[in-house]
Amino acid sequence: MDKVLMKGNEAIAEAAIRANCKHFFGYPITPQTEISAYMAKKMPKIGGVFLQAESEVAAINMVYGAAGAGVRAMTSSSSPGISLKAEGISYIAGADLPCVIVNIVRAGPGLGGIQPAQSDYFQATKGCGHGDYRMIVLAPASIQEVVDCTTNAFDLADKYRMPVMILGDGMLGQMMEPISFPDVDVKEGAKKEWATTGTGMKRKRNVINSLYIQPEELEQILIERYAKYADIEKAETKYEAENIDDADIVLVAYGTTARIAKAAMKTARAEGIKVGLIRPITLWPFPSDIIAKTAKTAKAIISVEMSMGQMIEDIRLAVNGTCPVNFYGRTGGMVPTPDGILEEIRRVK
Repeated sequence: MDKVLMKGNEAIAEAAIRANCKHFFGYPITPQTEISAYMAKKMPKIGGVFLQAESEVAAINMVYGAAGAGVRAMTSSSSPGISLKAEGISYIAGADLPCVIVNIVRAGPGLGGIQPAQSDYFQATKGCGHGDYRMIVLAPASIQEVVDCTTNAFDLADKYRMPVMILGDGMLGQMMEPISFPDVDVKEGAKKEWATTGTGMKRKRNVINSLYIQPEELEQILIERYAKYADIEKAETKYEAENIDDADIVLVAYGTTARIAKAAMKTARAEGIKVGLIRPITLWPFPSDIIAKTAKTAKAIISVEMSMGQMIEDIRLAVNGTCPVNFYGRTGGMVPTPDGILEEIRRVK
């Protein structure tokens, strides 16, 4: 299979197109603007729709409309832009519509800085907008995995009729690596009988809505939705584990930070310190079971993040007091180094 050298943002866009996404609505913001630029060039050539909306708010509501019509739709942004999309994402979740949302995270809060960060973990995994709902959140760690996660995101969105977020960071969006695009057999599942495609006077009209005036009705819908979420936790939790069977110290890291943590793990092993690594690939559903199991034999766990510490809360919930959970992070656009992580490993051991 031939390989090409591509930037992460452009790889996301190309993978989406190959997954039969023909409807993209976005608004430029650093460091994800190349996704929109790529879509602007490619969509007209494949008979698709690219629209630069007047704002992030408009873009997510255009996704709502396109998803409601049963087509594969996507938007992308970076941290402050996702905040503006939050209400629309909640509406999409409340209407049980499939779509893909890409967040190439920059430092925050506020306008923050344009350097990479992972400080949108809470925003992504705790719902993003208002109300009781979840999104599936995928956290690729390489440009090849960006391609694979993008393809998978559309399939998961259609399978479960819900928004799926790809959570990257400015480093992942801007770096270039050799990748291959596997042949994709696009399977969009069964015909979307719920879509607003026109009745042709042959069926009852479809109404897509997230408003339920009767509390008893809304409660029942939410109970059913959370039963679906429980099924997703059983079927779709993904992670990578390395050297955890004999590890005294286990690093937990995701995305590009996991690559840096892996380098620190190798150096620590060379020094005789038994270090392992768990890399969540799905941030929701979170791989709590493997972390809980590992905590029974490890002396300590270290959460390594490009933030002030957000994923650490989910790790502590999984560990449930079985062993100490420590934190090492850099933030504000600063990137953890293998030496910094190694120093924390030595301190903890």
